[in-house]
Amino acid sequence: MFSGFKAFILRGNVIELAVAVVVGTAFTALVNSIVTAVINPAIGALFNAESLSTALVVQIPTLSGGTADLLFGAVLAAVLNFLIVAAVVYFALVAPMNYLAKRAEAARQAGQPVTAPDEPPTELELLGEIRDLLARREAAEGAAGAAGAATDATPGADSR
Repeated sequence: MFSGFKAFILRGNVIELAVAVVVGTAFTALVNSIVTAVINPAIGALFNAESLSTALVVQIPTLSGGTADLLFGAVLAAVLNFLIVAAVVYFALVAPMNYLAKRAEAARQAGQPVTAPDEPPTELELLGEIRDLLARREAAEGAAGAAGAATDATPGADSR
């Protein structure tokens, strides 16, 4: 029972997921601080408020005779925070990964190995190279044999 749990915990996917959660949490804190400390006050200044979350407040009467505040600025701040996080994730992670995937696909279609220069080739790549070299060698020997046979068949050829 514990060996199965150990295998589960030490599996690469779990470790990668844990790292992603930790980095994502730190990244979220960074983006939230930028939005709340820089962007919200700057946009709030346009609405003559301390920050965006305190701007665009609409008071509505309640049944008890008091008022309730609708904080449209806070909703805009949350939407802005989401858009900034999404933009950073797209431009820092998704776009570079898409670019690398396109380069790898172009290299695959061109017949070039996709491995990094410092990474040794895989067995399949080595076997493919050997196959290609043998095919070229057989084609060259076949062409040389055909040329030699044609030379031997010409009259007056030296047949030593």
